[in-house]
Amino acid sequence: MNEPIQSRIGTLLKASGKTLSAAESCTGGQISHLLTTVSGSSSYYLGSVTSYAVSVKEQVLGVPDEIIREKGLVSSEVAASMAEGVRRLTGSTYAVATTGLAEGGDEFGNPEGTVWIGVTGPAGTRTRTYWCDLGRKANIRRFANVALRFLEEYIKSDSK
Repeated sequence: MNEPIQSRIGTLLKASGKTLSAAESCTGGQISHLLTTVSGSSSYYLGSVTSYAVSVKEQVLGVPDEIIREKGLVSSEVAASMAEGVRRLTGSTYAVATTGLAEGGDEFGNPEGTVWIGVTGPAGTRTRTYWCDLGRKANIRRFANVALRFLEEYIKSDSK
């Protein structure tokens, strides 16, 4: 049986008694949706911040405005800061964050379909970029799944 990624993450977290939160921009809540489709996810999934607006990234998640000005919203630094901010806010063991462009490019040269993913936890913060060109809705779905796969890798490596 091919178990969905969100179920595999749930199994890892339940077994270890660890918790998770998310900060989403370009995925608009898709990661949270996938995680909460798993029965019993309330035992490990604490919640999320869908920070579509810059002001929410800065005021709620604590992303420094100078990082946004210097690196752009679609950057490794913003993804890392978002993940660290939601982890701090919720007190979770792990956090995942996405910032990207489901459609259209930006002034920093990022093309449509670019996402930066941040994961953080006891082993520190890691980021990864991903690109796809499937159209807005499909890009969002793909971004969420790629972010969850990165998170699963992080949790597994942290558990060793």
